[in-house]
Amino acid sequence: MSDHQNRQDNPDNQIKQPLKKETICVQSGWKPGNGEPRVLPIYQSTTFKYDNSEQMGKLFALEESGYFYTRLQNPTNDCVAAKICELEGGVAAMLTSSGQAANHYAIFNICEAGDHLVLSGTVYGGTFNLIVTTMKKMGISCTVVDPDASYEELSAAFQPNTKCVMAETIANPALVVLDIEKFAKVAHDHEVPLIIDNTFATPINCNPFQWGADIVTHSTTKYMDGHAASVGGAIVDSGNFDFARYPDRFPGLCRPDETYHGVVYTERFGKGAYITKATVQLMRDLGSIQAPQNAFLVNIGLETLHLRVERHCANAQAVAEYLEKHEAVAWVNYPGLPGNRYHDLAQKYMPKGTCGVISFGLKSGRSGAERLMERLKLAAIVTHVADARTCVLHPASHTHRQLSEEQLREAGVAADMIRFSVGIEHKDDIIADLEQALKLN
Repeated sequence: MSDHQNRQDNPDNQIKQPLKKETICVQSGWKPGNGEPRVLPIYQSTTFKYDNSEQMGKLFALEESGYFYTRLQNPTNDCVAAKICELEGGVAAMLTSSGQAANHYAIFNICEAGDHLVLSGTVYGGTFNLIVTTMKKMGISCTVVDPDASYEELSAAFQPNTKCVMAETIANPALVVLDIEKFAKVAHDHEVPLIIDNTFATPINCNPFQWGADIVTHSTTKYMDGHAASVGGAIVDSGNFDFARYPDRFPGLCRPDETYHGVVYTERFGKGAYITKATVQLMRDLGSIQAPQNAFLVNIGLETLHLRVERHCANAQAVAEYLEKHEAVAWVNYPGLPGNRYHDLAQKYMPKGTCGVISFGLKSGRSGAERLMERLKLAAIVTHVADARTCVLHPASHTHRQLSEEQLREAGVAADMIRFSVGIEHKDDIIADLEQALKLN
């Protein structure tokens, strides 16, 4: 184990009591030693030097912990992963090159050809396509379910070869708030873990592990980075799902891995088995590592995450209330509105706020949505959300363009839907931009 890792695990000046999230955002992850940089350094190196062959051999045999090649692990990345892990309340975490890679790895780490998963139908279009189309080519099938379905209806979707359930805390862009406890119960009753993409809520507003989720993923590209500067993803394991209890269901974790001289991950690494396998096996073979430069930028974003998320939510609430009263607006979907169908679930799981994203439609329909977007001056048409700057998008034409009409309905994406990602500018300026753009609708 490297000196750096020893300091992370056993720093002499470690504060013993649990830290508040605001402090974790600023202080956790990188723990500089005496005379070392106060700011997390970028370890811009592909390789790491050792004094003898035996040391290097032990790393490759998973007999010791350390760094030898950045495709698997890098100190900058690990510090940022540790911060995200602490924010989520997990036991282990890793960074990936994108949110898509995070979701792919999270599933592929326990699913292989011939396996099946249950998927919430309102997940982000890219995630939906990844699982329904691309992973199908890998021999992994799925059953798409309505997140509002009853326990009995969800239970009917499970098969003998089901290995996990995948959903989102707040669906992008449908803004469906998941009943996490319901999904966790049905997953655990069928002896599989619940994987939740927590990108929109962020660990500031929701910790799915507290409600029974087992694995959390993030697109760090969104609120964590917060400035549209770097693409990345993260996977966090709660350590609560006992994979070793079901060796026949999860052979990849519970049986010998011959590519590492027969190591059994659950036996060797205990609660760290899931992330260790994803790192040393999937990252080794597929290589979707987050660049250390990007991890550095994510860390800068994380330091103000608690401040920005609060502002995003406050601004979004004000904009949603404004749109709800506008005569040109046909409908507004935002869980913070008292009349929203997911308001009660939002209050239960995210009492401090949900996210900065609103969806709405105009009485003038799809053509009106296109005209509105062209007239906006402050808000920019971009394929992005959760930026410090206000962003706007027409999902049916952009992010969900690859989906059929039926799949669009399953995803909760109406033809006239406008996805409006409220930034951290002054709320009055955002509303004024909407007001001038709505005049001719």
